[in-house]
Amino acid sequence: MTRALVVDDDSLVRRLLTSILTSQGIDVVGEETDGDEVIDAVNAHHPDVVLMDLHMARVGGLAAIAELQRRPNPPAVIALTSFGNDDTVLAALRAGAKGFLAKDADPHHIAGAVERVAAGDGALDPVSAGAAIRHLAHAFDDQRQARAHDALAALTDREREVAALVPSGLSNAEIGAQTYCSESTVKAHLSRAMAKLGIASRTQLAVLVDRAGHPTDVMGA
Repeated sequence: MTRALVVDDDSLVRRLLTSILTSQGIDVVGEETDGDEVIDAVNAHHPDVVLMDLHMARVGGLAAIAELQRRPNPPAVIALTSFGNDDTVLAALRAGAKGFLAKDADPHHIAGAVERVAAGDGALDPVSAGAAIRHLAHAFDDQRQARAHDALAALTDREREVAALVPSGLSNAEIGAQTYCSESTVKAHLSRAMAKLGIASRTQLAVLVDRAGHPTDVMGA
């Protein structure tokens, strides 16, 4: 049987969570009211999972989660909150939480999350999952931008200046007018740039430049 510890400074929330979990066959081995009580409770009761409120009066849930992670073989933690946002979700996951749930989540979802986390999986409610996905997507975009910026750093200043104007849809003649060089010179710069970057088309060059960021960033790569 999965053993759970409930930590929340609201007695009504504690009773509700305990009722939900016990009705689903989970053994609630203790209830605590603040983060500063968690370590002693974990040592005394050896729970598999701690359901941890993030907003408590003396020691908040984030600090308590981080403290638990410094101990050998810590229990899995599910962070709980009534008013989460992307930053709160990510802060809890970075602190070491294996799950994040809103307190008003469906009771079956709460019990199921405890069982999944106890088995070594993660558990996020839909809002929290969205925050995690947005963070990962942003991190992926940052990595793609950095790779594109590094690739363009291999070009000469003049090649980057010309390449930076390609996503604008300008013709070689129009690029030449803006960079004070002939149309044939623009074509030569672009050909050398694409050869260095290992790409075969103007469209690919436009995509790469766009990924690298603002044109002034590209020209300063």
